Amino acid sequence: MKLSTSQVRFLRSQAHSLKPVVLVGANGVTENLLEELDVALNTHELIKIKVRAEEREERDQMIDRICQKSGAIKIQRVGHNLTLFRRNPAKPKIILPK
Repeated sequence: MKLSTSQVRFLRSQAHSLKPVVLVGANGVTENLLEELDVALNTHELIKIKVRAEEREERDQMIDRICQKSGAIKIQRVGHNLTLFRRNPAKPKIILPK
């Protein structure tokens, strides 16, 4: 799914008040974390994740792996916080602008 600039801007504004629902800790990206992420994305569609990695390169690798494995789109990253979006095909909750 490809998002337009206005859709990304809209999702950023929607995510502004969200708190992280998934925390990536010392164990990194595990199968259990990916299952939790899948449940959160199916439930909310738009979520924030806190990635606890000290090195920027390590954090970027974790973010890339999370996006690849989950099929979610990275909306933005601010420090350790990552915002992801994945449409729930069965029950869409967020209506995107055209």
